[in-house]
Amino acid sequence: MDTKSDNKLGTEKIGKLVFSLALPAVIAQMVNVLYNIVDRMYIGHIPKIGSTALTGLGVCFPILMLISAFSAFVGSGGAPLASIQLGKGNNKEAEKILGNGVTMLLAFSLILTFGFMIFKEPLLYAFGASDKTFTYANQYLTIYLLGTIFVQAAIGLNTFITCQGQAKVAMFSVLIGAIINIVLDPIFIFVFDLGVRGAALATIISQGCSAIWVVAFLVSKRSSLRIKLSNLKPNWKIIGSIAALGVSPFIMQATESLINIVFNSGLKHYGGDVYVGSMTILQSVMQLFVLPTQGITMGTQPIISFNYGAKNHQRVKDTFKYTLIVTVIITVMATISVALFPQVFARMFTSDQELIALVVKVLPIFMAGIWIFGVQMACQSAFMGMGQAKISLFLALLRKVILLIPLAIILPRFTGVMGIYYAEPIADILAAITTGTLFALSFKKILAKA
Repeated sequence: MDTKSDNKLGTEKIGKLVFSLALPAVIAQMVNVLYNIVDRMYIGHIPKIGSTALTGLGVCFPILMLISAFSAFVGSGGAPLASIQLGKGNNKEAEKILGNGVTMLLAFSLILTFGFMIFKEPLLYAFGASDKTFTYANQYLTIYLLGTIFVQAAIGLNTFITCQGQAKVAMFSVLIGAIINIVLDPIFIFVFDLGVRGAALATIISQGCSAIWVVAFLVSKRSSLRIKLSNLKPNWKIIGSIAALGVSPFIMQATESLINIVFNSGLKHYGGDVYVGSMTILQSVMQLFVLPTQGITMGTQPIISFNYGAKNHQRVKDTFKYTLIVTVIITVMATISVALFPQVFARMFTSDQELIALVVKVLPIFMAGIWIFGVQMACQSAFMGMGQAKISLFLALLRKVILLIPLAIILPRFTGVMGIYYAEPIADILAAITTGTLFALSFKKILAKA
């Protein structure tokens, strides 16, 4: 086994190590932001139908997020376990975890593709589509589902590259796909006049290229963990361990899908299509800031996992401090930016004046709690890195299921459509305070038990 990157996780200076691992992850997530929102930018500016098509794309979000959630279930559940085994010097067990992760992703790909193909029409209407927007939602989703296996492989397996300390390789897997997507989008949408179908086609082609890159690395000699046919046979004990840790990030993303359903349904009921369209933009702007912050936690989590497995407790503490400081700085800057320049963000996604006016009004409200969200992300990432599945599961449920969804249902009954926008900052602030308090009370106990 090539232990160069693994030794680095346990010996190199924390500041330098965090920078070397987190920077590529941040770049990857910044590129991933473009990956996720470039479709929306181009679609929103299609002449005559842009705002309607953008709203249709927004109706697809719950399904797209659920597909990504299954990738996170395997990747975020398996990669920390593999990293902990690498910290213990047990490479064979780490490769078994990777092999079972591959098997799980293949199974999920088949189930999700056929399941959503069969039930897509009733689901899209249930998720907030109108007769006017369904056409565009259906066009995009039909093509996107054909590339489900690429999404599963590209996202779900990339974390197994990061957990080795190979952050630059993981970054390139995202970079390749994003660049291809950015190049193909305007060609397919405008030059070939494929519209929404062109955006979906560009996405699955680019995800396919990312998937090929990831798999090629994980079967090569450059990887400390390799995909081997002998490890693809299901081991139910390993699958259970992956599921136990992966259920938290799965719920985090799957509940994003549920939140979208609640938001879109409520906005359609209390406001109409233009309000559903506004949420597409609001969530895109939030991704501009949240995904780079996730890059920080993705880059530092392997350090926490490796040193937790190696019982280097001081390095775990130092890494967490770096993570907390940087994530809070980013989220505070996000709050200030959207408060001062909401119109700039609105015009990135649409030229429709009615939609711009609404986004300018509600964006500062929707993101008013993001300033403290860095605390939630840093603490939850540390819990994940230390293999604390139960705590991570509770925190995943807290913000979205226990707080945000009930607030988004209850508040509009008293304040009208604006209550849906108020729900987000209230949930963000309460969840971050609870998470920070729980982490302060339990961090030392978890390290002592290790």
